[in-house]
Amino acid sequence: MTVLPDDGLSLAAEFPEATHEQWQHLVEGVLRKSGKEVSGDAAEDALSTLLEDGLTTRPLYTARDAAPDPGLPGFAPFVRGGRPEGNTTGGWDVRQRHAAADGSAVLTDLENGVTSLWLAVGDFGIPVSSLASVLDGVYLDLAPVVLEAGAEVEPAARELLRVVEERGVAPEAVRGNLGADPLGHEARTGQSYDMAQVIRLARQCTDAYPGLRALTVDALPYHEAGGSAAQELGCSLATGVAYLRELTGAGLSVAEACAQLEFRYAATADQFLTVAKLRAARRLWARVAEVCGAPGQQVQHAVTSTVMMTPRDPWVNMLRATVATLAAGVGGADAVTVLPFDHALGLPDAFARRIARNTSTILIEESHLSRVIDPAGGSWYVERLTDELAHAGWEFFQSIEKAGGHAAALRSGMVGERLAETWSVRSAKLAKRREPVTGVSEFPHLAEKPVVREPAPEPPSGGLPRVRRDEAFEALRARSDAHLAATGSRPRVYLAALGPAAAHTARLTFAANLFQAGGIEPVTEGAFADSGAREVCLCSSDALYEEQAETVAAELKASGASHVFLAGRPGQYSGVDAYVFAGCDAVAVLTAALDRMGVS
Repeated sequence: MTVLPDDGLSLAAEFPEATHEQWQHLVEGVLRKSGKEVSGDAAEDALSTLLEDGLTTRPLYTARDAAPDPGLPGFAPFVRGGRPEGNTTGGWDVRQRHAAADGSAVLTDLENGVTSLWLAVGDFGIPVSSLASVLDGVYLDLAPVVLEAGAEVEPAARELLRVVEERGVAPEAVRGNLGADPLGHEARTGQSYDMAQVIRLARQCTDAYPGLRALTVDALPYHEAGGSAAQELGCSLATGVAYLRELTGAGLSVAEACAQLEFRYAATADQFLTVAKLRAARRLWARVAEVCGAPGQQVQHAVTSTVMMTPRDPWVNMLRATVATLAAGVGGADAVTVLPFDHALGLPDAFARRIARNTSTILIEESHLSRVIDPAGGSWYVERLTDELAHAGWEFFQSIEKAGGHAAALRSGMVGERLAETWSVRSAKLAKRREPVTGVSEFPHLAEKPVVREPAPEPPSGGLPRVRRDEAFEALRARSDAHLAATGSRPRVYLAALGPAAAHTARLTFAANLFQAGGIEPVTEGAFADSGAREVCLCSSDALYEEQAETVAAELKASGASHVFLAGRPGQYSGVDAYVFAGCDAVAVLTAALDRMGVS
């Protein structure tokens, strides 16, 4: 780091130094205009955002929010990266996932920017017997292969090593991961498999394949079950510690055992939380390794989240994945997998795979994101969030250890219950559209033509659930689709706009979006009698509601309306049956409406 001399040429030298109290005073004035009489720290609290895990994002961060020294890149506690050079020598490893025995797709990816392969093998992907043909033409000394084979890990690993030997690849040139993860498999399926085979593979990698790892510590099952960032971190630490105990108990040194682990985390469109999570993960694992007396560099594989992906309006998934990939790169992930935008619909087509791999390519080659080591480092917000998230993750890790370790915590239901509690709170926010899902709960498009893909292999199940942010609204849209198929039309609601456009436009737009999120078609043109609807929503200003709401509601009911909504805060208007407003439980409102309309 270059330190510039103090030459008295500060750009702010002619301006008086602003204080935190002055900023708070300005905030007070703004809040006062919105009817909130608060002052001092309370004013700042009013602009803060509550995150999961008890964390809070504040509106302003200054030097007083400084976190502990994160160290230097490549040095403990590795917050700023596991290597001194970061990803500057060529970007992160662009790792594409494949779950179908399509060797042509594999080669196309490798020829167009992908640098390693992640293969789902076994009952939930590529047959073990097809592994050699899928890898036909792949230079196994150049392209690392990562397996995901569940309980078939040993047969899959043996087949991969057989292909490597058959093709004459030098053992020291082999890179990748055999994907053994018995606790991750148990989290997915509720079924465990023998750790002895994992130990055998770890010994073989240690003795003969120095660049090949045997185990993956996969945190995705916990993220995909609705867990928070801290819970994902805690589960990964507990899993990693469990594997260290098994491997060292079988005779490997601590350093050898640590060298066999690669950690996999979800990257979401919450970019700052993703950046902080990856930085915190390296810090936490460095602490574990330090206690064990071994090097603490954590190898990280980040995967764009399936929880945020939607089958409705799937094109928006490209935007979500781009932000998540940026966050993974900024957070210092060693390898990044961008799941194709049609992942939730089945097997991706060639276009979707191209967009997925090009997402990383553009960020690396055109945006030059990897040219800066730890670009978020030094941000008071990021450093503070990293520190707070590390403490929250460590606390969850300790709760698992107190429960007897990760295996015991899984089998007792403790992990599942804690994840479910987190998801329940988040589901309530989603239902109220406090956490919007673009294309689903916000700006839905009922006339959208569905995107159809070839079915993908069924993912493993039987353990922790898999959740998606859009699932509640997806269920409502599915009911509407079935009604459309059976009757030729969607359930409808008539939006009655009162007064001039200036009075009703905002609430008319709000109501139209809300009802479409549940698959209910809003009708805004013509008279109510010609709309084909039996439910009505009044849309206007508070002033016009006072003058006209009760009269119009009575007239509509006399004309056959069975239920009258009002777009606005709840009031005492006679004839109005329900109110829809920002923050209302949209899922409950829409479910009740479909029930009344007889939409099953």
